[in-house]
Amino acid sequence: MSNPSIDSPEQLAASLRGWAAELGFQDVGFSTPALAEHENHLSRWVSEERHGVMHYMQKHGTKRARPDELVPGTTTVISVRMNYLPEDQDNLRDRLEEPEKAYVSRYALGRDYHKLMRRRLQQLADKITAECGEFGYRAFVDSGPVLEKALAEKSGLGWIGKHTNIINKNEGSWFFLGELLTDLPLPVDTNTAASNHCGSCSACIDVCPTQAITAPYQLDARRCISYLTIEMRDSIPIEFRKAIGNRIYGCDDCQIFCPWNKFAQLTKEADFAPRHQLDDITLCELFSWDETSWLEKMSGSAIRRIGYEAWMRNIAVALGNAPRSDEVLRALESRKNDPSPLIREHVAWALAEHTSPP
Repeated sequence: MSNPSIDSPEQLAASLRGWAAELGFQDVGFSTPALAEHENHLSRWVSEERHGVMHYMQKHGTKRARPDELVPGTTTVISVRMNYLPEDQDNLRDRLEEPEKAYVSRYALGRDYHKLMRRRLQQLADKITAECGEFGYRAFVDSGPVLEKALAEKSGLGWIGKHTNIINKNEGSWFFLGELLTDLPLPVDTNTAASNHCGSCSACIDVCPTQAITAPYQLDARRCISYLTIEMRDSIPIEFRKAIGNRIYGCDDCQIFCPWNKFAQLTKEADFAPRHQLDDITLCELFSWDETSWLEKMSGSAIRRIGYEAWMRNIAVALGNAPRSDEVLRALESRKNDPSPLIREHVAWALAEHTSPP
């Protein structure tokens, strides 16, 4: 190491924690790339086809669970997390109980986290290079075949809860994860915060609107509202449409009702603040946006990747679940002859929900 003040892996690890904090990460941990147990779990999950249309989950073979195959030379994974919750959780429960308003998963209210996190990880890598000399690395933020939750758990950032999200006993689960796969010699963490503390709690399982959490630590993505509204591009199965409620992009229920999130900390990142009133806007207003307006407003947002058609499909379903009103009916009627067969189908379903006898 070129800097005489950093002459041991332990000193580098200590310096890394300070640099990560300066860059806005709430925590950082270190792990080896071996994930045999998680590789077996992934293999079973894919063989049972619980990944649905997410074919990328099996595209890279063993590389997803073997970081040292994905990036040859990887000896240590640096995992980081960054809080993103922009508002008090009580507000989230209130929004779910206002069916005429849209619910957007809180991670997507602001600017695209991928870009912000990758930029900060690059800055962290640049700092390491400046202090220690050139080293091998590659940064990931939910952007490649990496089991980020397994690596975060192994590095001591928290444990994988029954809902399959990472939970930190001091700060809950409202945070993003990122990784640097490196060839650095760093001490591996044995953080007790990563010990599983779910106990006998089943709040996330009980509250899931579509029963997507089929058993503790078992998620059937094909039933998950986040999958249905984000990953799928085709028709949403009718059996799940009522359960979607007013959730037009993703679902946070398993986090909103998790007892550990009483410790959740609000984000300090301005880029994660809600844009275009997506945290408090009616379904009818959103349904009135044309594609040009939507593309402009969604510029720099993670939402943009689903496309306008899927966005309108989702809102049509939510309008079908909204209380009947003249405004709702007018909004749906305005799209009854939409050029998109997908949108027309979901609008027809929504109108039928309002015109069929109870």
